[in-house]
Formats: sequence, structure tokens, C-alpha cells
Amino acid sequence: MNILIQNGRVIDPASGFDHVADVAVADGHILAIAKAGDKLPATFKAEHTIDAKGCIVAPGLVDLQVRLREPGYEHEGMLASELMAAVAGGVTSLACPPDTDPVLDEPGLIEMLKFRAEKLHRARVFPLGALTRGLKGEVLTEMSDLTDAGCVGFSQAEVPLENTQVLQRALQYAATFDYTVWLRPQDMHLGKGVAASGPLATRLGLSGVPVAAETIALHTIFALMRSTKSRVHLCRISSAEGVELVRAAKKEGLAVTADVSINSLHLSDHDIGYFDSRARVTPVLRQQRDRDALRAALADGTIDVLVSDHTPVDVDAKALPFAEAEPGGTGLELLLSLSLKWARDSKVSLLRALDVLTAQPAKVLGKIEGQSDSIGHLRVGGVADLVVFDPEAEWHVTPDALHSQGKHTPFAFDMTGMSLPARVKVTLVAGRVAYQAA
Repeated sequence: MNILIQNGRVIDPASGFDHVADVAVADGHILAIAKAGDKLPATFKAEHTIDAKGCIVAPGLVDLQVRLREPGYEHEGMLASELMAAVAGGVTSLACPPDTDPVLDEPGLIEMLKFRAEKLHRARVFPLGALTRGLKGEVLTEMSDLTDAGCVGFSQAEVPLENTQVLQRALQYAATFDYTVWLRPQDMHLGKGVAASGPLATRLGLSGVPVAAETIALHTIFALMRSTKSRVHLCRISSAEGVELVRAAKKEGLAVTADVSINSLHLSDHDIGYFDSRARVTPVLRQQRDRDALRAALADGTIDVLVSDHTPVDVDAKALPFAEAEPGGTGLELLLSLSLKWARDSKVSLLRALDVLTAQPAKVLGKIEGQSDSIGHLRVGGVADLVVFDPEAEWHVTPDALHSQGKHTPFAFDMTGMSLPARVKVTLVAGRVAYQAA
């Protein structure tokens, strides 16, 4: 279908393009971007027109941390519901960790997940393969076979590697074939608590996770990166000390990128309130100084990417005492709004707010066989993965407002929910309308 998006403010963070323009879409690709005074190709005839006046037209968002809950945890989320939530939030491409049931450690499982996702015709799904078989931390998976099946990297998800020799071998193997290893820095023994170590955790009687759980793991990862020359993406940095270590590693020239979750960017341990299980997330919410350091690091580029850390949890798993409740929260439909809120609060440019959701995560994914290299970009000839959103619209985070099967989020602390900016009007995936607001 030929689609014309008229009168929108078109922003492409990758190129710095920022103008009011019309965007012509044909055969799943961007045919033309016409600024005021420019003409569209004479042969182009629109079959569907979208009025984007007062709205922003941007590349489809790329989310690097999304649990789809299928296979194995369908009671918490289904591919259909979570991919609907993705496009409703403007997310057109996403990476999912391997901690499903069964674990994504066999090519057939990867191929099945991708096939089922593609049949839904919503967001693109890029699985991460398990770094070790069954995520048990003992035997490396066949990374080459998993890559051929469609994996974009390798991860232990939330299961830390206790054996440093196994991690060293994994990084050596990955470096040989230029694969990226995705690691959440967390010491296996120090990271077993449910809240950040500090006065609040002590007062509430909750087991704590010290900052050292993150920094010890980072020191180990960086030491092994130096010897193996490997490439690592750090998932969900959570502390001020962790930020400084990442900054030093980048200055040293290590091939490292990092992301932060919307939870850590906006919340602190005080948001736990009186044992509110909606604030039971991973990594744990730390002190305000950590939150402020993470905000500054995302602004200055020390942290590259903002992620939703979308982890839908069912009602029964949250209706438990704080320490027993399942960690996680819905985030796909909040990602865009919370990035813009961070930009407004921190006086960060709109270009940077979109950059951490589009071009930067696309760089982490790298070139993917069989996929357009224009994911996360908006350019003539590129794939037409686009989001049109109203930056001035306000909405309240309530369960009824979410398409995800998981209705719990730490951003809905009361009946009305937090008020957030920006609402998605239309999402296009490969030139097809995947979502249009009522």
C-alpha cells in the first residue's frame, strides 16, 4: 500500500534530520521525504493518507530488553498480546532474552519463535541465544548454529555465571566470530537480595543487594574483555559506581555498550513505599544519587540505550509479600513517554531522547542477515518502520490503558496512574499499518 504521512515534524536522530516534511511510503520502503517546497515523485499515488500535523514522525523504536513470555510462561504474556503492546508503544523492533521455557539454546527453538512472531505481522523479534546450555553456566551453546537460526547475540539473562573460566571461554569464542555477548553485571552471591542495600532496606527488613554486586561483576567483565578482545553489551546498569566504571572502560577503548531501564532512570528505592510489590523489579531500585547519575550518563552518551525492561507478571505473582513477589513490570507502552519525560526533566534535546530509542540500539544490534540495515533509521530507500506520535498528548498509566497482558507497572502507584507525555497515533512496520489509535 502507498501511504502518505503529511505535515509532520520528521526527525531522524541517526542523520540529524529535523524538518516539517511529507513522507511517502511504497512497497514497504520510504520512497521520498519532501520538505516544504519539495515535490513528491509524480508517479506516487497515495492510497492512504495520515495527517501528522502537530505530531512527530520518527523511526520505529528499537527495544533491547523485552520478555515476550512465550514459550513457557503464556499465563503472563502471549506473543500476540506483547507484540500488540510493542506496536502500540511505537516499538517496531525488539530483542528478547533466552530465559523462556524451554531455554533458547537450540536452533529449532529460535526458528519457531521467529516464525510465530512473523505470522503476527507486528513488531520484528530478534532473539538472544543462551550463552550456556540451559543457562546452567557449564557448557557453551553452539553459537554459530544459533546465529544462523537468527540470534543477534548471546546472554545469560538473569542467571549470573559463577564460573569465570566459562565466561572467559565464551568471550574468546564470541570474539573469534565477532559475536556480541550481552551481560547483566551481577555477582552471583551478592546479588540475591530483593532491595538495594541502604537505610530503607534495613528499615523495612528486606535483604539487600550492595552496589558491589554490580561493580565486582564489571571489573571481572572488563578484565576478560581486555584479554579476549571481545565485544560486550552491558544490560541495565543500575548504580553511580557502575556508570563510572563504564565511562572508564569506554575511555580505555574497550568495545562496550550499555543500557539502562526506564525503572532505574525514573525511580529510586523510596518508590517501594510500604512494600509495594509493583516496585519489585530487577535490577533493584537504588538510591536517588544512583538515579541522577544514570540520567546524566544517558544524556552524555556513557550509557547508550534506554530499554523498557518489559517483563509482564500475572496478578497472582504480584499479590504476595514484597520479598516473595515476582520481579518485573510492563514497560513497552511506557518507553517512548518515559524517554520524553526524562528529556524534559533533564533538559535533554528531543533528538537525544529519540536517539537512545532508535539509532543507538540499532547500532548494538549491528548488521543482521536478511534484515534491512535501516532499522532504527529514517531515510529514503530504507525500510518503512515508523512511528507517528503526539508529543503534547498526556495520558495516565492505568491497567486499562495497556495492551500488554501484564497490567502491573511501578508507574501506576494509584488509581489514576502517573501522567506521562506523548501518545502514539500510528505505527508502521515495513510500510504496513501495525497500529492506529482509535
